[in-house]
Amino acid sequence: MKRFLFPAAVLLAASLTAARFFSDALQPPASSREWPEYLGGPDRNHYSPLDQINASNVGKLQIAWEYHSKDSGQVQCNAIIVDGTLYGITASCQVFALDAATGQEKWRYKEANRGGVNTTRGVTYWSNNDDKRILFASGSNLCAVDARTGVLIPSFGTDGKASLKAGLGPTAADKFVISNTPGTIFGDVIIMPLRLSEGSDAALGYIQAFNVKTGKIAWVFRTIPNPGEFGYETWPKDAYKNTNIGGANNWSGMSIDRQRGIVYVPTGSAAFDFYGGNRKGQNLFANCLLALDAKTGKRIWHYQFVHHDIWDRDLPAPPNLITIKSQGKTVDAVAQITKTGHVFVFDRVTGKPLFPIKETPYPKSPLPDEYTWPTQPVPTKPAPFSRQTISEADLSPLAENRDSLLATYRRSKVGPYQPLGKTPTLVYPGLDGGGEWGGAAVDPDGIMYVNANEMAWLLSLRDTPKDEELAHLSPGEKLYTLNCAVCHRPDRKGNPTSGYPSLVNIGQRRDREFVSKLITTGKGMMPGFTRFSESEKQALTFFLFGDEKVEATSAKPGKKEPYVPYKFNGYTKFLDSKGYPAIRPPWGTLTAIDLNTGEHLWQKPFGELKELTAKGIPQTGAESYGGPVVTASGLLFIAASKDGMFRVIDKKNGAVLWQTELPAAGYATPSTYEVNGKQYIVIACGGTKLGTKKGDSYVAFALP
Repeated sequence: MKRFLFPAAVLLAASLTAARFFSDALQPPASSREWPEYLGGPDRNHYSPLDQINASNVGKLQIAWEYHSKDSGQVQCNAIIVDGTLYGITASCQVFALDAATGQEKWRYKEANRGGVNTTRGVTYWSNNDDKRILFASGSNLCAVDARTGVLIPSFGTDGKASLKAGLGPTAADKFVISNTPGTIFGDVIIMPLRLSEGSDAALGYIQAFNVKTGKIAWVFRTIPNPGEFGYETWPKDAYKNTNIGGANNWSGMSIDRQRGIVYVPTGSAAFDFYGGNRKGQNLFANCLLALDAKTGKRIWHYQFVHHDIWDRDLPAPPNLITIKSQGKTVDAVAQITKTGHVFVFDRVTGKPLFPIKETPYPKSPLPDEYTWPTQPVPTKPAPFSRQTISEADLSPLAENRDSLLATYRRSKVGPYQPLGKTPTLVYPGLDGGGEWGGAAVDPDGIMYVNANEMAWLLSLRDTPKDEELAHLSPGEKLYTLNCAVCHRPDRKGNPTSGYPSLVNIGQRRDREFVSKLITTGKGMMPGFTRFSESEKQALTFFLFGDEKVEATSAKPGKKEPYVPYKFNGYTKFLDSKGYPAIRPPWGTLTAIDLNTGEHLWQKPFGELKELTAKGIPQTGAESYGGPVVTASGLLFIAASKDGMFRVIDKKNGAVLWQTELPAAGYATPSTYEVNGKQYIVIACGGTKLGTKKGDSYVAFALP
């Protein structure tokens, strides 16, 4: 079966003609000397034509300014710069504007009574003559403020806010819906990514476009189709009703060809992420790259990367819009990186793959009521930028408990697309890639630069406990067991090495009001439990604080999570006794790939564990979050690694030309821009992730 499908050429040509007229106005500024959009531009190529900073003078880089927000914590923001003003966001999602030359604050917007602290990757700028706006997500709302003052625009939505649930239908009313990634502008609409729950209570992951002026819905594309719509037959007949199936959302952002009027939207898995017995079928349009008419939301073509996903193989980053040589012809193309470490390359207009893709057979599920798809697509070129399998020989030679790791390896299912069951499955590349949300940089020559994680994860399922098995638990402990223990463990000690903190003695670190709000709003990658009633939140809070009075806490139930027969046993990295990856280095890489030929040009370990280097161990590489920037002078600028370094790399060979330690790790993609003839490069330094120290600053570098 072909996985790329598109309507008649006549319809496409007509829509493109209209798009050219429609896209001429009401767009973000096109200055190539600044950084006016997320990841640099509509193509999401992380590319700048600036060349003032080059290989001959990069050693002279110094801090030009540092802005302290006094709001410390993880910041993933790729700042935008328009007309000499830098727009960014703090750890708790306070939007601000700075003088891009000095770092002096112009204004800051702080949401009143904001309870959530979900990480956000930036904001979106839109203007039409004197109407200049910054749009961003705050909780379940899309907000619009005046770009000059930071004041909410009352004519947008209701007092400056429009609900991100507006086009999702009535089932989304009490469900968790937020956005982590900036929206994409086309004319006077903004197309918004969404982050949802990953359980059976997930909302529908429709693609929604909002009018930038009014906040009203402009169009909706249903990623879980209604009866009569294309793709409906790839789901059970009632899937669209959202009773126990949801997701298929775009959370990672999108790219746009404004001349053609096509928006390219990568989607994630259907929910519940790790079990699909209740959603038998191929499941379009989960795990797809969608090419949509940006004016109407109509599908032009699509390609599905994972059929019936039960491995959380979301498409992790916006695709790159590129122009390359294919079979002697110049082709406008789109390239999509994946968590599995592959790059898929398509003709941007037709969706035709530019390198062959093979549907490869994989094992059936061991669960009696799961129906895995028999094949999955694997591109023949480019070669993967992450390892695809782990053998016993790939276990870490640095591990002191190698025998224990070998025993774990031997009792686990190993290999690509091994279905989850009650026996642990070693998933590799892991849930954070391969490729991740930082995305890839591509230069005008069609060379892609992508950093990758090399981390294995151990995943498994268990039977959902029956009500009688939980009858002896207090209301708060029952809620904890069913909803929280998967990440924070039954003993509440968490799994810090995999990113899940201990909740033991939480009352010594946080007050009840904070915890209660957090249960509803979520934090970081924790979803909010919006279905809990007030009395359920109170019971859970009492349990966490160790003072639940069972006889007084007959919690009035909220909406129950839809039943599925299996529960996920949690996110567990495959680590050695010292907390290092249990596999042989490199544990992080940076790769240059020629997308014209599909050949790798070079690959280097990326990132460093300084305590190992000090022992004489060669550079191991490390996990990284955030991507690179490439400039016309042949330089790559990248932070991203847990070692807290900011590096400048020669794009020709991967050699490090300059590096410096940041005040906190920069888990973000940098931005580069020019003001008054001087080139700057700025990076958000929030740290926190992977156990690194917290920070609150944005640091800009420039030549003296």
